[in-house]
Amino acid sequence: MATESLERAFARIREGQMAVLAADDRAETHADVVVAAERATPDLVNFMVRYARGMVSVALVEARMRALGIPLVPSSRGSQMEPQGALIEAREGVTTGISAADRARTIQTVASELSGPHDIVMPGHVLPLVALEGGLMSRAGRAEGAVDLMRLAGMRPCAALCAILRDDGEPARLGEAAEFAETHQMPLVFAKDLISYRVANETLVQRVEETPFPTAAGELRAIVFRGVVDGREHLALVVGEVGGGRSTLVRLHSECLTGDVFASNRCDCGEQLSQSLEKIVAAGAGVIIYLHQEGRGIGLGNKIRAYALQDGGLDTVEANLELGFKEDLRDYGIGAQILRDLGVREVKLLTNNPHKIESLARYGVSATRVALEVTPHSGNIGYLRTKQEKLGHLFSRLKLTG
Repeated sequence: MATESLERAFARIREGQMAVLAADDRAETHADVVVAAERATPDLVNFMVRYARGMVSVALVEARMRALGIPLVPSSRGSQMEPQGALIEAREGVTTGISAADRARTIQTVASELSGPHDIVMPGHVLPLVALEGGLMSRAGRAEGAVDLMRLAGMRPCAALCAILRDDGEPARLGEAAEFAETHQMPLVFAKDLISYRVANETLVQRVEETPFPTAAGELRAIVFRGVVDGREHLALVVGEVGGGRSTLVRLHSECLTGDVFASNRCDCGEQLSQSLEKIVAAGAGVIIYLHQEGRGIGLGNKIRAYALQDGGLDTVEANLELGFKEDLRDYGIGAQILRDLGVREVKLLTNNPHKIESLARYGVSATRVALEVTPHSGNIGYLRTKQEKLGHLFSRLKLTG
């Protein structure tokens, strides 16, 4: 979504109108109707119940949950379910709590800066959903997307939302959500575009320290960056002079402890990192950005769990999905911000992953691909073929030799 389209959506939100919010533009994506909680009215709540058909919820940040004294409710569906609070109701101005007017009153109460624990009771009829403080930069969830949309529109970080369901009660898919938005003249907003907007308009990394970094391959500069939102630290290894309008050789490398440090035979990560360092040093100028997002973003523990599932017959994508994750949770917005901090706007990207090029383009960094292929072996040939067939990675050769 272009910036001007987002700005129009923000204006609609400020006017107290609704929008349809979807995670991304994949066909299977689910979507919600969202509105600023402070602008919730009985008519808007009634519309959600009548046309969207899902459960009317209110998304708010964790600090606000604590301030209102709303306890979190343990989920029986595993750790991947977004956290939620106990069902709530406004203490004053409601009757049974189930009517559209009553639920609008509860949502407005939660949104009010003047409200405290004494203004709500439990149990009730409105479901609070917890958004992480960093919003979509911390987790790509429904609550985070709704709260970020409100913040970017200049409203309080609290949103009323309701999942869009089909006539048969199943979640609407993207095509149906888009038709819903068009029928009801609502803007369709993608969470991925909100992330891009934040990366383009906010400073989300800060330099921590810089020092010379001698290696066996050559002399580099090591610069540590810290994410403002999540506190994660990322490393930029710089060779020579970069930026200043020059197209720069770059490797965006996501942390892979098993491959980079222990030379795991399950992947090609360590070999790619070594090749990238050699190529950049030989070129006399370039950057390796080492991003703290292990296991395609699922973390080391889940990565080892995925390995166990792969030993049971699943491929790397199927294992991630079995654990409740998307096939690839990595995002390169922080990498783009680090490049901008280094003065780099145009890159020759060492990669086989076209998603990285598309991602950098969304964040204002122009990239062209420089192939980075390693010789496959019996331990990683299945992994590489899965990346090619299911994730669209580009390989010119995937045959075993010898």
